[in-house]
Amino acid sequence: MSRPRLLAYRALGLGDLLTGVPALRALRRAYPGHRIQLATPRALAPLAELSGAVDAVIDARALEPLPRSVHGADVAVNLHGRGPESHAVLRAAAPRRLVAFARGDAPGPRWRPGEHEVVRWCRLLEESGIPADPAELDLPRPPWPAPAAAAGATILHPGAASPARRWPAERWALLARAELAAGRPVAITGDEGERPLALRIAAAAGVESDRVLAGRTGLPALAAAVAAAGRVVCGDTGVAHLATAFGIPSVVLFGPVPPLEWGPPPDRARHRALWAGRRGDPHAAVPDPGLLEIGPDAAVRELNAIV
Repeated sequence: MSRPRLLAYRALGLGDLLTGVPALRALRRAYPGHRIQLATPRALAPLAELSGAVDAVIDARALEPLPRSVHGADVAVNLHGRGPESHAVLRAAAPRRLVAFARGDAPGPRWRPGEHEVVRWCRLLEESGIPADPAELDLPRPPWPAPAAAAGATILHPGAASPARRWPAERWALLARAELAAGRPVAITGDEGERPLALRIAAAAGVESDRVLAGRTGLPALAAAVAAAGRVVCGDTGVAHLATAFGIPSVVLFGPVPPLEWGPPPDRARHRALWAGRRGDPHAAVPDPGLLEIGPDAAVRELNAIV
């Protein structure tokens, strides 16, 4: 007899996956006999599998129809959003039971604006009768090798999905110089499109070009680099959640979105969030004014406090 199936839907990005790990682990415990399939972008599969919470990753894109192979699951869990679009994607896959936030005439727990992303999905499960612990964020160190330049280094990750969350390049260069002056090696990460930015920062700070990992690592190597680092400084992006997951000391620069919604757990002293205290437009085409209020000296102070 084939195993019953549970389909978890979170077809988003790296930070979204990592903030969903406690909920996925709760589902693993609650449904030990089920085959748990996670619908998420295929690129995230290595980290999803590292969590130990899923049996298979189904390649999925946000709000696109799910493949026929996952239709008819015994349970489907919407960890993607509050609907109606994400609800419709899962209903079209015809699960026997749908666990999701309430929407219109569909029953379920109520969505709470401003709730921390980790707590939100654990609460969805708790109020649906599935115990969940938001503290279960940790991942084991990846079994694949890390770039040599990352070992013990201060990783600077200057990129972010939107300009609103990108600290100016000259500030990253000042921070890199301060780390080098303190005798701590620096490595700079990013994707292929961020490599010119990373090289510019390296040149301004006196960081050797072979320590610029941006554009030279896929997601698995980036994760391994963070896990091997001595400390991490980044904006409000997926790398911040990698640092939390691997327990690497971090300083995270927040701009338009408060850390109470997406930041590291406040009870983990090795992870520091800097925020000016006011919201902004997370999709703005220029750096958030609050983010610009955070200077390199503040980041240096926080780094020195946790090293």
